[in-house]
Amino acid sequence: MRLPRPTRRALLGGGLAVAGLAACGLRRVSARPPVPEGPVRLDIEAHRIDAFRPGDPDRRRFGDLTFLGGLKLSASYEGFGGFSSLDYAGDGRLVAISDAAEWLVARPLREGDHVVGLAEAVMAPMLAGNGEPLAATPAYDTESLTIAGGTAYVGVERVHQILSFDWARSGIAARARQLAVPAEVRHLRRNRGLEALGVAPQGSPVAGAIVAIAERSGEDETAGFIIGGRRPGRFTLRRRDGFDVTDLAFLPGGDLVVLERRYVPPFSIGMRIRHIEARALVPGATLDGTRLIEADNGCEIDNMEGLAVRRGAGGEIVLTLISDDNFSMLQRTLLLEFALTP
Repeated sequence: MRLPRPTRRALLGGGLAVAGLAACGLRRVSARPPVPEGPVRLDIEAHRIDAFRPGDPDRRRFGDLTFLGGLKLSASYEGFGGFSSLDYAGDGRLVAISDAAEWLVARPLREGDHVVGLAEAVMAPMLAGNGEPLAATPAYDTESLTIAGGTAYVGVERVHQILSFDWARSGIAARARQLAVPAEVRHLRRNRGLEALGVAPQGSPVAGAIVAIAERSGEDETAGFIIGGRRPGRFTLRRRDGFDVTDLAFLPGGDLVVLERRYVPPFSIGMRIRHIEARALVPGATLDGTRLIEADNGCEIDNMEGLAVRRGAGGEIVLTLISDDNFSMLQRTLLLEFALTP
């Protein structure tokens, strides 16, 4: 989901101060870039973020996470931004999707295990089954991504679809194939659809299944779905403190981490990550989990929407987050990395 576009207030401190047009009695939908014609190679400018909380620059530990570093990203290409999810391909490249149905593929540059830039970057239109850009179809609002077994799975909001792409064979040239989803998915709120998507690994009770969670389907809980595998079904995730789901990722042993965002007009934004044990994720369950981190405007966050997991050089688990800038000059595209150090 896109947040309301900010107006005159920009960045305060290390975080984002968002002013919604609704505060002025107006509502406006974020403009989308034009439908792209083909792949575009681009140079991404990256400014390092060395302190997650600028007011406390020496602090590295936040909850159960250790801040490794981050980047503020920009590029001259009009379609750059709006990144709603990300993952890593088998060759280590970072793959992200924008909510205007474009791929971003780039090779992370690292000093030690700290990301310092993105190289060999390409953006390209995501393609429907007939080769038409998804951005020109009703399935333009791509919000969630996971790559597993050489296949990229993408959740599409508003039309409530899950698409698969043969990433191993075709990469950004792959064409979408629509997967069957439970009937209840079709009845999610139009702009509160499948924001989080993953494939359960070995170690999970639902290994091999696609796991999807809606951004918000109710006031006290939101709907989750186990699609395929040996134990398909439905579950719920308890909502707390006004946070909405924006992404999920599986840890190597099957545990689940869920990224959440809270937006309180006109100026307040928050981020939280919860951890859920593998054994809890079964059909019929109500999940809750423990908080790994919670951050507010005093930290270097924006509209955090994407979450991926990788192994660091020393074998540690690293969480990578990306923000959706809503294609607004007053928001930022941030790439943040934390080590899980409970």
